[in-house]
Amino acid sequence: MAEGFLGYVLPWGQMSYWAANVILSLFGAIPFIGPDLQVWIQGDFVLSGITLSRFFALHVVVVPLLMIALVVFHIFALHEVGAGNPEGVDIEKYRDKKGMPLDGAPFHPYKTFGALPAIGIFFIVFFAIVFFAPTGGGYFIEKPNFEEANFLKTPEHIAPVWYYAPFYSILRAVTFGIPFLGITSKFLGFIIFAASIAILFVVPWLDRSNVQSIRYKGMYSKIAMILFAASFITLGYLGTKPVNELRTIIAQICTVFYFAPFILMPIYTKYEKTLEVPDRL
Repeated sequence: MAEGFLGYVLPWGQMSYWAANVILSLFGAIPFIGPDLQVWIQGDFVLSGITLSRFFALHVVVVPLLMIALVVFHIFALHEVGAGNPEGVDIEKYRDKKGMPLDGAPFHPYKTFGALPAIGIFFIVFFAIVFFAPTGGGYFIEKPNFEEANFLKTPEHIAPVWYYAPFYSILRAVTFGIPFLGITSKFLGFIIFAASIAILFVVPWLDRSNVQSIRYKGMYSKIAMILFAASFITLGYLGTKPVNELRTIIAQICTVFYFAPFILMPIYTKYEKTLEVPDRL
């Protein structure tokens, strides 16, 4: 997400400029340190060429190197503990004479060549968009972004890129603060926005079930998955549309449904009835 956001700002179009303004202003909403933190990130009191140069360096060098490092660590871990499987079956129980899992598959050629069909489909879709629909109907490249950034002219509707729309919708859904704690609606929105991303990283600790695959999980887990998917898609749609009272209410309801499956996960995964997982694949 950081790589996508940094790259989105680089064209320095109207939508890029004002979207960056919205996101960076969130850091300014943090109590006490916010204004200074925002200036430190921007490198200036306003978005300027200094900010653009910083984002270019981060987008082209720093973040890609971090991503490459994560890929390398992932491959090392994959060779150390082996890959999982969609069934959630532990293949370590049954081994051959050499000590290798009977249901295991070597990384090469099964993982390397096995990914080629998916890579081929990706490139077909990718080049079809690049050559025939680069703007994606305004979802990939917005019309205002063909105009040069102008800090004196605010777009009528500041819309995020489609893949950030659900999280942006969560941010906009927070219209209240906690005054006695000194928390404004903007800062609370930033907290919930960050939590909507961070909560995905703690799912392995929230899930108390002894079953990994959704195929063998109970009814509550399946309902929670449907609820999460429906709320995520709805939030994504609302995030691309201008704000009004009805859309704000729907976004607030969907935000509750977005978090509910994660918050309640330790309860329903612990007590729901699951199917028996087979011993072997």
